[in-house]
Amino acid sequence: MWIYEKKLQYPVRVSKCDPRMAKLLLEQYGGADGELSAALRYLDQRYTIPDKITGLLNDIGTEELAHLEMIATMIYKLTKDATVEQLRAAGLDEYYAAHDRALYYVNSVGVPWAAQYIQAKGDPIADLYEDIAAEEKARATYQWLIDLTDDVDLQDGLKFLREREVVHSLRFREAVEILKCEQDAKKVF
Repeated sequence: MWIYEKKLQYPVRVSKCDPRMAKLLLEQYGGADGELSAALRYLDQRYTIPDKITGLLNDIGTEELAHLEMIATMIYKLTKDATVEQLRAAGLDEYYAAHDRALYYVNSVGVPWAAQYIQAKGDPIADLYEDIAAEEKARATYQWLIDLTDDVDLQDGLKFLREREVVHSLRFREAVEILKCEQDAKKVF
């Protein structure tokens, strides 16, 4: 059970209308390594992971939903005042024709989100290494997005998200060590 607080995890500000940047942010909205994929992956894996790690996956999976909300807010703010001509110039004309300004789970090149993006092997170590890789890919993507905008307000929110990916990766690495120690202890007996 979750309690939803009606505020973003971190304030989202943008200083200008920028449909091109909104298109790029779709990668973190509906892309393979985006926030939706991460949230669903972790919230799914928690059922087959040892009890000691369940809370970690639940916490991080829930936080990824908060990140998804931040990305959606960024995309909305970057496009809300855009003209059709600006959307077309940014390469969002096909998106606009299909969805207007509604958010739809696609990546930055328009490929719809797919369930195959979610990995769950059922082996705790394998799943946690997949999770570490996912967080590192998200961290890298956030850095590239930061590099692609000159909007310091937008960069601020993206830097927050990038740093949270680092924290998640570290937490998953700690979980791997806990499980490896338990496995080693079982081998001794």
